Amino acid sequence: MHEDTAFINAYKEASPESQAYNEYRLYTATPPYGLQKIYGLIKKIKADEDGNEALAAKTYNSLSFREKFTYNMIHPEAYSQNCDAMPPIQDEQKKIFAQLPDAFGEIDWSDRQRKFFIDNRDSVMNVMKQSISRTRRVGLNYKLVIADINAKEMIPFLVTTYNLEKKDHDILTVLMLIMKDNNYQPFLSSASYKKLYGEDGSYEAYLNFNKANEELIIKRATDFYNGISK
Repeated sequence: MHEDTAFINAYKEASPESQAYNEYRLYTATPPYGLQKIYGLIKKIKADEDGNEALAAKTYNSLSFREKFTYNMIHPEAYSQNCDAMPPIQDEQKKIFAQLPDAFGEIDWSDRQRKFFIDNRDSVMNVMKQSISRTRRVGLNYKLVIADINAKEMIPFLVTTYNLEKKDHDILTVLMLIMKDNNYQPFLSSASYKKLYGEDGSYEAYLNFNKANEELIIKRATDFYNGISK
């Protein structure tokens, strides 16, 4: 009861601009490969006693690589109890967050789905790049996979995609997560890192979105990429 009261007291409706950007951030990509077939298979899945909704191993293994890619991107199999609801974020469009938002609510990728992304890392990156080039958008599901598989090779592509509209600040978040996960010292020693990921950092931590922070993140990520590609 106390937690519910605290949530109600903390609740404040976000501005229309903030709500619109929240919806923009939560866009997920729907790959076209075997899509109608995959939709048909998903409809037949029944949840197990733990709430997981997974294709039978025989059916899953019979899918082609691209069909598995589509299935995994649009249908996480594992039930995962989520945290309590959070009040709306204020001025979301003016922030560069430390972490990506949750894409699927109380479900997440299963172990075999994460293994697919890792085992087929190069092919997964190539298919994501093809999809992103068509739509000019990086879906939240793609961003999460890019961060999970440490797709540092995609940095120039991500920067180019970001520069198309300079609107999707979560691409900047992905760049920072890649630098963090690769222990890139110029980033780890920065004030930005301490604010976002240091002892006082939190899931809600953010940098103000402005030209200086935007350019600094891109420069650091580009310098990191140039260092590893030599």
